[in-house]
Amino acid sequence: MANPVAVFDTSMGAFKAELYKDKMPGTAGNFIKLAKEGFYDGLHFHRIIADFMIQFGCPHSKDPLSPRCGTGGPDSGCIKDEFPEDAKFSNEPGTLSMANTGMPNSGGSQFFINLVHNDYLDWFTPGRSKHPVFGKVIEGMDVVEELGKVETGPTDRPKTPVKVNSITIEE
Repeated sequence: MANPVAVFDTSMGAFKAELYKDKMPGTAGNFIKLAKEGFYDGLHFHRIIADFMIQFGCPHSKDPLSPRCGTGGPDSGCIKDEFPEDAKFSNEPGTLSMANTGMPNSGGSQFFINLVHNDYLDWFTPGRSKHPVFGKVIEGMDVVEELGKVETGPTDRPKTPVKVNSITIEE
């Protein structure tokens, strides 16, 4: 069976990402559940750092000017870190990776899309940052790259909000 595909409809265009449900069932499954519930619909990318990544998934980002924007997760709480030996996906350009607070098992709804190869964020490399990859952009990488060029202000927030109208899952 093929992996599911997430279709992101944003204010800057659409892109698609394969979700590695076969190798990352917990992390990808959590994302799929939230997408199907409509959790992500209407949220904004709240952190964009050129030549690094774009971050999304904070429930407080419905209002991109909220001081709480970028600080929250889903009501369902955090998920368990998933580091399977047979899923050593590196944080390469276009990969979706689980964001966390830096503490174990602190991921929930926020994730980021890598704009460059951030291998130091791989869970299987030395260091504190452990961000498991659970998908990869397979169509519309040009849209993702344009998102990465949006002008930002303090705390890397886009000066012009970038909204995700919806995320649908194709299975």
